[in-house]
Amino acid sequence: MSDRTAGAQTILDALTQRTEEDEDEEGKVTEDEEPKACGVCGDVAKGYHFNALTCEGCKGFFRRAIKRSTQLRCLFLNKCSITKDNRRSCQACRFRKCQAIGMRQEMVMSEKEVQERRIRIKKKKIYDVPVQLSSQQEEIVRELLCGHRSTFDSAFYRFSGFRPMDRNILPASEHNQSASEPSCTCSLSSSSSLSSSCSVCSSFEKQENQEGEQFRKSSVYTALPHVTDLITYMIQDIINFSKSLQGFRTLIMTDQIALLKGATFEVMQIRFNMVFNSKKGIWECGHMTYYIDDAVRAGFQPLFLEPMLKFHHTLRKLGLQEEEYVLMQALSLFSPDRPGVQQHAVIDELRENLALTLKTWIDCKRTGPEKHLLYPKVMACLTEMRTMTEEYSKQVLQIQDIQPNIISPLIMEIVSNPFND
Repeated sequence: MSDRTAGAQTILDALTQRTEEDEDEEGKVTEDEEPKACGVCGDVAKGYHFNALTCEGCKGFFRRAIKRSTQLRCLFLNKCSITKDNRRSCQACRFRKCQAIGMRQEMVMSEKEVQERRIRIKKKKIYDVPVQLSSQQEEIVRELLCGHRSTFDSAFYRFSGFRPMDRNILPASEHNQSASEPSCTCSLSSSSSLSSSCSVCSSFEKQENQEGEQFRKSSVYTALPHVTDLITYMIQDIINFSKSLQGFRTLIMTDQIALLKGATFEVMQIRFNMVFNSKKGIWECGHMTYYIDDAVRAGFQPLFLEPMLKFHHTLRKLGLQEEEYVLMQALSLFSPDRPGVQQHAVIDELRENLALTLKTWIDCKRTGPEKHLLYPKVMACLTEMRTMTEEYSKQVLQIQDIQPNIISPLIMEIVSNPFND
């Protein structure tokens, strides 16, 4: 994609490059009439330049004469006749005739003004170039939308048979700490920190000493069963989404598994972002509403949760359309650098097509100057998620070690050695 972008830029540079004769057309007014004579030399006039009807040659001469540092002098009597054939013979008399017919010095732009004008013209050409989705790109978007809508239910109607959400901290009958602190009262959002004074959050700060470690291992993550069911449900839908894509189905099975193990967490977060209420800092999943506290009660720690919450606010602020969300999911899925991938070239080509489709979609469908930053911001969000995936996997494995037999085998298969397989 970088080569294509560089190539397009080269073409645009060539289109916007201007010669010395035509680089400045300030003051020019063209006329759809019979050709008229230049007021200076009698050649065919192309229009009004610097307030007078002149040819292109005299226009350029006047501009250069204004910028000269030395004074022009006539070798004769300052009465030279200027014609098309001899206009180069006496610059002083040619310049005086330019002034005599009304050409104005103040209309000649400085070098700085010329450069600024060139930049404006170049930007206008870049921004105003009509862009259209190709038929292949339209088909890519249709396939992704179809696969997404058939495997993601934003109202979570299909999410049923789950274990109920328990928002208590610890069973009072098993731990003395719960007697004095029966419930978690912290409300974590973008403006508050996960390292609050509530018992769940503060328990993570005790991990550096033996007493804190023993307490953590004796704790019960009361929200873990429900969160496990929710994540398992999401993973199953993401697998079905991947299988609906022709490009994914054509890959060898080992690559399909490698891509899923690397991308599932990221695709899950992209889908959760579609139901994220950034004003309240909550996830509105139909009949269920989730808070960041629920992840704390499921055993996740600030090292993972703080950047995750920040990520959701950042991504939601972009105001992505459904098509942009699904293209983002596909870009995450088709990442050729996932551990264990063998068909690098095939997957890289798929990703290149997806990236170009996303950029073209933004250029076609978005308006306003902010659209030119949207594509790099989306790509930055994808990169940011990559940094969270490893920590997520580590914490799931730690939770499984502390509270075994709760996390589903499907989740464990996804997170097991995702960076070393």
